[in-house]
Amino acid sequence: MNNALHYIDGKWVDGNPPILGPLTHATWMASVVFDGARYFEGVSPDLDLHCQRLVQSGNAFGLKPVVSAGEIKEIAQDGIGRFAAGTALYVRPMLWAESGAKFFVAPDPESTRFCLTLFEAPMAEPTGFSACRSSYVRPLPSMAPTNAKAACLYPNSGRALMEAGEKGFDNAVVLDGLGNVAEFATANLWIAKDGAAHTPVPNGTFLNGVTKQRVAKLLQKAGTPVHERTITWDEVLDADEVFSTGNLHKVMPITRIEDRDLQPGPVYSKARELYWEFAHGG
Repeated sequence: MNNALHYIDGKWVDGNPPILGPLTHATWMASVVFDGARYFEGVSPDLDLHCQRLVQSGNAFGLKPVVSAGEIKEIAQDGIGRFAAGTALYVRPMLWAESGAKFFVAPDPESTRFCLTLFEAPMAEPTGFSACRSSYVRPLPSMAPTNAKAACLYPNSGRALMEAGEKGFDNAVVLDGLGNVAEFATANLWIAKDGAAHTPVPNGTFLNGVTKQRVAKLLQKAGTPVHERTITWDEVLDADEVFSTGNLHKVMPITRIEDRDLQPGPVYSKARELYWEFAHGG
């Protein structure tokens, strides 16, 4: 990946340095958690919350975070300052186990390592994307470490994206193991109906995203009703608007669900406007 910088073992290095070996636990047992934040237009909204969530994910995964959330934020800010002014960045801290315990399968928390990566990633224009329903589902908490932003959960999202691409769509709506709507393959999901915003209630099968939480608070403060509740697939198909919130693209409209075309609507537009105002200190 071009124009990338990494903080590893107390120093900054560029390129794509090898940090996992064939005997590293994370290589063959997937003991990796990460988080993603953004720097764009001179701001890094909720960077502190993303750093806190990495520590929470590490603890949930059985790792032993070797840096505090505050230290991660300071490292990220130092790294951001090493890029040319105005460069849009993806900020990705991660923790992983170097060695295993208990039949080699469980991670050894004492072997936890840390790396923070920043790489150039332009913000997408809010032109929207299309989505279909995926045949793949999010696992229940009893089936996978869904309370962590764990790398091992993402191959399933990758399968959903490949399936959607084969059908001519950009993304996929993924249900949970109970048959309710969970999220998009790469972001949290929202619908609008009769001027109110609705989003799936966190039920342990997907992460209650940092950007999702922020948008919910902003909309509520601005007077838009926000309902976190169980949402069915039929409700998505019948919605006045559908949009997403997530770290990579922040707030984006959905322009097609299955065979139904949609236009960016007033609730989405308000959510994006409010988020940008918040990000820039408004």
